[in-house]
Amino acid sequence: MLQGMSLACVRGDRELFTDINFSLEAGGLMQVSGPNGSGKTSLLRMLCGLSNPAAGEIRWCGTAIRSLGGDYLAAMTYIGHLSGTKDDLTAIENLRISSALAGSEINATQANDALRYMGLGGRETLPVKVLSQGQRRRVALARLLVCKTALWILDEPLVALDVMAVQLIQELLEQHLKQGGMVVMTTHQEIDITAVSIMQLQLA
Repeated sequence: MLQGMSLACVRGDRELFTDINFSLEAGGLMQVSGPNGSGKTSLLRMLCGLSNPAAGEIRWCGTAIRSLGGDYLAAMTYIGHLSGTKDDLTAIENLRISSALAGSEINATQANDALRYMGLGGRETLPVKVLSQGQRRRVALARLLVCKTALWILDEPLVALDVMAVQLIQELLEQHLKQGGMVVMTTHQEIDITAVSIMQLQLA
């Protein structure tokens, strides 16, 4: 279970949000929405442990994530708004390195299979710099196929994707939820996903 307890976020002299509370259980999806500058990405970075809330606490399975350290990171996969790929590396190299950095070693065959599933067949060995923005996004999202984490935290995962890719990612998210996983995501697009529970968290 992922819990947010009275969370607040301050940037400079501006309070982005305050008193945010939620509880996300296995099989649950939480969609975070709000206008630009409302703190959506800031909240996701807090949930990843990349920044601390100005007030409140984030708990994983009842324990504050600051106390869990690597144990929490091993249970979570974060994919940010930017694809985070390296231009001069191939799609396979990018996927293998990003997976290794996240603590999940995969071989070339596993990376190749994941990229083909994501519709990148024939482009696996091309440097990412020659791929379109949508294809780069697919490379980043291919990590979801090879990670073994329960909690996925995704910042605008559908950005730059075409209709077929959006459907593919929605199916992947739904399968993860059916297996008892959890998803926290931001998106400006309508989503069509079945989950045990779907929670809307609106930031002002």
